[in-house]
Amino acid sequence: MPERYLDLITSQHRQRPRFAAAVEALVKPLCDLEAMLQDMRHAFDVDTAVGVQLDAVGVRVGRSRNVRAPLDDVYFSWNVDGLGWGQGIWRGRYDPETGVVSLPDDVYRTLLKAKIAANSWDGTIPSAYEIWAAAFSVEGSVVFIEDSGDMSMIVGISAMPMSAIMQQLLLQQYIPLKPAGVEVEFFAVAVSPGPLFAWNCESEALAGWGSGSWAKKLIPIEGGDYAT
Repeated sequence: MPERYLDLITSQHRQRPRFAAAVEALVKPLCDLEAMLQDMRHAFDVDTAVGVQLDAVGVRVGRSRNVRAPLDDVYFSWNVDGLGWGQGIWRGRYDPETGVVSLPDDVYRTLLKAKIAANSWDGTIPSAYEIWAAAFSVEGSVVFIEDSGDMSMIVGISAMPMSAIMQQLLLQQYIPLKPAGVEVEFFAVAVSPGPLFAWNCESEALAGWGSGSWAKKLIPIEGGDYAT
């Protein structure tokens, strides 16, 4: 703000209004420019950007909010398990009846975070944990990975149920996080809050009989966005 520069005027000039006005006229455009640049950092931050600003982030990241094939079974519906209040998404004005073709901001933001992380991924399992956690931590999910030892892996997502649209993104392989040549055998996702069921396991992600819940199995669709 110009005030911080006006406060620097020396004592012999403080009582001269025209001098202060001249200084303010000179520094105010620079202060306005500085404020605008600070606002741009907020407007184009992946955590706070919305609408066209988030689209601009996507251009630089390399991930559009538009999907190649409509995501089915994601619209809000009464009396449909998994698509009720707080689960399904509202149909947009230009969305087709068959499914979503343009992702809403909250889902698109998660997808961008996964893509940003994947762009710098070194292909190791430890780094994969960090990337999946960064992408899904906002939703409160806990991710674990099981290497099947045959060029395939199983990805578990526990702690919080996953929205219908995120499940469809997983099915169509829009989350770009697997080593080259390795297939995701299936995703095991939570259907209720808490850990998933597993024998002889007690952790944040897995728990035994009476504590863990059965997972929903999602098998990726061949030929999805990142299948090739």
